[in-house]
Amino acid sequence: MEPEAPTSSQASPVSGAAESGAMSPVGVEEGNAPLADAEGGFAAATVAELRRVVWPSRQQLFSESVAVILMVGLSAAAIAALDRFYSWASAQVFR
Repeated sequence: MEPEAPTSSQASPVSGAAESGAMSPVGVEEGNAPLADAEGGFAAATVAELRRVVWPSRQQLFSESVAVILMVGLSAAAIAALDRFYSWASAQVFR
């Protein structure tokens, strides 16, 4: 007795372009076109994506901006201190 051929509900998860060896974009399921290919084009897809963004509150934006500015300042001061030390050390060695 021969095994029955799989029905459409039992078909392999690989279908269509994947069976022919063509690669599909990562994260794009069959039947779901990327947003940029949808009606309205790139601009509409960009606006739709920006509506999905979770924007920070004013307080969070301020506190994180202050933290970044402080860390950049501290990093610059540390690099300047190392530069002055190595300048002094090289002046002592190569008199």
